[in-house]
Amino acid sequence: MNAVTTAGLRKRYGRHEALAGVDLVVPRGSVYGLVGPNGAGKTTVLALLAGLRRPTGGTVEIACDRVAVLPDTPGFDPWLTGFEVVDLARALTAPEVPGSRVAEVLADAGLTEAAHRRVGGYSRGMLQRLGMAATVVGDPDLLLLDEPCSALDPAGRREVLGLIARLGGRATVVLSTHLLADVQEVCDRVGVLAAGRLLHQGSLDDLLVGRAAPTWVVRCRPPLEPVETALSARPWVRAVRRTGVEELVVETSSPADAETDLVRVLADVGAHVLRVDRRGADLEDVFLELTR
Repeated sequence: MNAVTTAGLRKRYGRHEALAGVDLVVPRGSVYGLVGPNGAGKTTVLALLAGLRRPTGGTVEIACDRVAVLPDTPGFDPWLTGFEVVDLARALTAPEVPGSRVAEVLADAGLTEAAHRRVGGYSRGMLQRLGMAATVVGDPDLLLLDEPCSALDPAGRREVLGLIARLGGRATVVLSTHLLADVQEVCDRVGVLAAGRLLHQGSLDDLLVGRAAPTWVVRCRPPLEPVETALSARPWVRAVRRTGVEELVVETSSPADAETDLVRVLADVGAHVLRVDRRGADLEDVFLELTR
């Protein structure tokens, strides 16, 4: 059974069409990552699912009783402590949940030591983690998370991703993000949104298998210009990207030609090769392929 279904979902702001017929299917218990560049319509989708905005066209069906929303920049009354913020969220949304749950979710968010400090003194990353704690304390059936890790340092990001991963199966999570590594780490389904249109939707495995062109990572000593020029001229090379002072990423259209010709090209230009690796597709490769 699906927790969220939309059909032909559209949203216009004046002459601007933010969403142009989006059909989302989010199975119950899944962690669904909605990815796309800035301005793709991710925040608009979440706002429509939450009922905070009305669609211009199409339908939204939510098959969940309790929905929680985390905006990208949560804000709280500065005179409250972190514990009071989360306890208030518990009392307002799920008063039947025991008070001991407050300390549990604060610990999961890495805020135990700061629980009794006023939130006016919290950093932006701490406020983001506090928002996550306030969102999950009522044990919602559906969580809508807008860029939940955008302001976090590596430690905070790890805590929030761990919390999201543990929710999978018990609750349904829809999160929007531009951090592709986060989606690949915690999501089992993904939707790629660009210019208000859903370019792909499905399991992460289905998206990765067979979609992105095979790539090779070539590391050699500078100068890289002769190597880059020679590779770009080969018919089996789709693109060459410089990703470091000693590194090129070569996107290919023919794995077989790359296997037989790549080393020859490097030898012909006299490249001082340090390493050559074939890299399997990851979400960033697929994302670039779909949105370019």
